[in-house]
Amino acid sequence: MENTAARFVTARFAGPATLALAALFTGAALYILVAEQPARLSLDAPALLRQWQVSIGPATRMQASLVVLTAAAGFLSWRATGRRLWLFGMAAILANLPLTLIAIAPINSALQALPLDQADTVSRALIARWGELHSIRAGLGILATGLFAWALSRRD
Repeated sequence: MENTAARFVTARFAGPATLALAALFTGAALYILVAEQPARLSLDAPALLRQWQVSIGPATRMQASLVVLTAAAGFLSWRATGRRLWLFGMAAILANLPLTLIAIAPINSALQALPLDQADTVSRALIARWGELHSIRAGLGILATGLFAWALSRRD
């Protein structure tokens, strides 16, 4: 009986938490994509690089934490309900990790190492490319959020 009660409580609270965490990740990714990135690209090269360097650390920590928390909550939701949609949503949100490590981290490293007095068209192009890759993060967040909402709405 305890196992059934625990599953009910987990399903009742983990699902909405998973959806909320995915929505937070997605909202942050979309904000960066539609507000912060266009605003920073309007700056001259040194100011652009400085703004990017200052914001990347906190943004990375926040988004990485949200990916891990969302995946953990998604796992609990799957364990409680057995619905594969939770696993598909977890796969979508976790896909941000290899994307970041393989494609985005090298750009981050290059931009972090660049002194402000060397900011130029190359640093601007790297930041623009970073934004293009970041749009994939936003897309993965939208996909995960949609899958989690679908899983939560199922009553089977």
